[in-house]
This record gives sequence, C-alpha cells and structure tokens, in this order.
Amino acid sequence: MSWYYSYNYKPTIETDEGIKAKSKRGAFVKNWWATRWIQAMEQLMDRGRLQRGRRYARKGQVLSLTEGVGEVVGKVQGSRSRPYTITIQIKPLTDAQWEQVIEALAARPIFLAQLLAGEMPQEIEEAFADVNLSLFPTSRELAQECNCPDWAEVCKHLAAVHYILAERFDEDPFLLFRLRGKTQDEIMEALSKLPGTEELAETAVPQYDPPPPLADSLADFWAIGAEATHFQTQIAPPAVPYPALARLGTPPFMEDIERWLKPAYDLLSKTAASALLSASVATAFTEETNENEVEEI
Repeated sequence: MSWYYSYNYKPTIETDEGIKAKSKRGAFVKNWWATRWIQAMEQLMDRGRLQRGRRYARKGQVLSLTEGVGEVVGKVQGSRSRPYTITIQIKPLTDAQWEQVIEALAARPIFLAQLLAGEMPQEIEEAFADVNLSLFPTSRELAQECNCPDWAEVCKHLAAVHYILAERFDEDPFLLFRLRGKTQDEIMEALSKLPGTEELAETAVPQYDPPPPLADSLADFWAIGAEATHFQTQIAPPAVPYPALARLGTPPFMEDIERWLKPAYDLLSKTAASALLSASVATAFTEETNENEVEEI
C-alpha cells in the first residue's frame, strides 16, 4: 500500500443505489468489441487499482452513467460523502471522415450485411484503417479524469466506470459509434443509400424454417443427408500454431490457460484426423464393393 493510502485511507461508503455489474466473477463481457475496450483500459492501470475498480463495479459503487455526444459522465460513491465525478471524452469523427468510413464499408459487402443486421463485424477496424482512421479512440482522442485526490492516470473510480461502460458496449455495439459521432439510424440511413444495399438488407435477416418433429426422423437421425454427400473435407496444419488462442489472447482470469487448452486442442485434432481417416477408408471400401457388385451383375 502506498504512503497515500497508508495515511489517508478511509473506508468506502457502500450504497445499494448504484449500477451493479452483471458479471459476478471472471470475464466482464462476452463480445470482442467490449473486451477490446477493457483491454485498452487495463493497460493503463496498475494491478491494485484495477482490482479495486472491478470490485467497485460489481458492488454497485457506480451510481450513474450518462452518455452524451462524445462524452460519458459517471458518478461513483467512494470514501467521501459526495460522490466523485468521472468524465470520459472521446473525440468524434467529422462528417467528412464518416463519409470516408461509409465508402470504405461499401467496399466490403459482408460488413454492410452484418451492420444492417445490427451486428458488429469483427474486422470492422480494417475499414477504418483503410482511410487512416480508428473506430476505437487513440490516446490523443481520449481524455478522462476523476475529481478524486488519487494522482494516477486511471484511478479505481475511473476503472469502475470503464467496466460498467464495457457492459453497455457489450449489449449495444452502436454505443461506440454514437460516441464517435453517429447514431445507429444515421449509419443505417447512410448505408441504405449505397448501391446494392437493398438486396443486402433482404439477405441480412436469416430465414428460419422450423425443423420437422423429432419423432418423424428417429429412424435416420444419425444418417448423413443428401446435401452432405459430396462434402469435401481437408485437414491441414494451420499457418500459425493454435490460431484460436493466438486470436483471442490470454484472458485476465486465467493467465496459464494455454497450459490447459493446448493439450486439449492437440487431442481434439488427433481425434478428428483419426475419425476422418476412418470415414474415408469406409467410404472407399463401400464404393469399391458397389463397383464389384455392378461388375458381377
């Protein structure tokens, strides 16, 4: 504990009027864009403040979170009777910059389809990078402060607000767009004016056909359907070992996760290869038998 906390420590005033995080343990969020937001914040914090901020968020010490144009203002109940005020300011993109982004999105039809379906494409940052912009704010585009006496760049009160904000991102990816200057309706309107987006909008919503009753398919439930008769499978080692682990990174709740998952992935790959080989041999034997039967006839 630092000298500041040693000589100025006061117990936190607990409250039951705050916004309690939905996450009770482990990872705070599920979606990649919210995870990315938390990871950026956690790189600026020391471990002690990070843990206290996470605990504040889960206990409900964040009293309010108000979204504005390029700004989020939060109130956090700390050790003083008056809650601390936290301000997070994000520089919005200009209209000209948004026009560039929309044009970059138009060059990637899959992005348009996902956005029109209300989803956040996982590689959407590539479209921003194509025009030398970023969806997530850089350090020069982000200003944040808390009026508590802590000297740290990101104190536990700021961290608590970031965690709650990440949960908001998790539920509504378009919140990040709003903070950058465009609402979901404005983005959808701009996308809808692009050539070919009417067809994309129609295909973006998947059509659902209910399956037949299970009782009607018990006899051939495990059989391969006609649609998969000519399905070709090729197994080859990935260009990068353990690509899923490399893509997702190390989760904050389990730093040695590779030690547990790598053997599981190896066993799964070995089992899949063995099953595919067995299936290929069985198929070849069946085809050869059928050909022999035809010759005998």
